[in-house]
Amino acid sequence: MQTVKIAELENKVAIVTGASRGIGKAIALRLAGAGARVVVASKTAEPHARLPGTIHDTVREIREAGGEACAVQCDVRRHEDLQRTVDTTIANFGRIDILINNAGAIWIQPLADTDESRLNLVLDVNFKAPFLLTRLCLPHMAANGWGHIINMGPPLLQQATNSSGMIAYLTSKLGATLMAHGLGDELKGSGIACNSLWPRTLIESSVTAAFGLGQPKDWRRSDILVDAVMLILQQDRITFTGQALIDEDVLTQYGGIGDFSSYSVVQGSQPATMNLALFKEMAAQAKRRVRART
Repeated sequence: MQTVKIAELENKVAIVTGASRGIGKAIALRLAGAGARVVVASKTAEPHARLPGTIHDTVREIREAGGEACAVQCDVRRHEDLQRTVDTTIANFGRIDILINNAGAIWIQPLADTDESRLNLVLDVNFKAPFLLTRLCLPHMAANGWGHIINMGPPLLQQATNSSGMIAYLTSKLGATLMAHGLGDELKGSGIACNSLWPRTLIESSVTAAFGLGQPKDWRRSDILVDAVMLILQQDRITFTGQALIDEDVLTQYGGIGDFSSYSVVQGSQPATMNLALFKEMAAQAKRRVRART
C-alpha cells in the first residue's frame, strides 16, 4: 500500500464496492495510503476456490500499513446489504465522503444468448446497485457539504454505435454513466460531485484472466485506473462533476502524464484500445469455452 498522504483526503471516509480483489482492492489500498478511512464492501468474506482475496484480506493489508478500515460483507444486489454498508460506515466512522461504485458483473454475448437471469445480473450489479447505494449515501454527504462519487462506466458516444454482441452489459454500464451526467446536474453547486470513469484498454484483473478477455499483452495494470481515481478526487467538486472520463485523458490533463508504457503488463507491448472487434473476439472466445464445458 502506498502511503503518500493527500491533505484533501486525510480522514475522509470512503466506501469501495468490489474491494476484495482486483481494481477495487487497489483503489481501497491507495485511498487508505492517502489518509482516508476505508470501508471494504464486497461479497467475498471467505476464501474462494478460484478467485483470490476476501474483504478481510484487504482490511488486514490496510491496517498492517497503518491505515484505518473495516469490512462489510455486501452483495450489492441486496438492498439490505447496501443499507447495512451505510449503517456500518456511519457506526464506525461517523460520516461518508467518497463512494467508489466499483463492483461489476460482465456478460458479453448477443441478445439471443442472454437470458433474463443474465440481464438481471448485469443490470442489478452495474446500474441498480450504484443508483441505490448512492441514494443511501447522499444524505450523509449533504450533511457535510462534501462528497465525490465515481461510477465505472464508458462515455455514451464511445459506445452508442458499438454495442453489438454486448447489449445487456453495455446498457447496464451506460446506465451508470447516465447517472453520473444526471447527478452532476442535480447536485451542481452542492459540493458533491459525481463522475464516471472507464479505461482506454483492458485492465489486468481476475475477471480479465478468468473470462479470457484478451491476453497479458493486451492489458494494463490496475494502477492506471487507481491513479486516475486519485486525481479525480483531488479536483474541485463544484466544477469537476457530471463527466464521463477516460483514464488516459485524466492522467494527461491533470497528472501531466503522456507516456503510459509503464502501465503495460507486458513491458514493451502496446495494449490496444477497447473496440468492437476486440469485444466480438472476446465474446467468441467465451462462447467457445462455454460449449467446451457442456
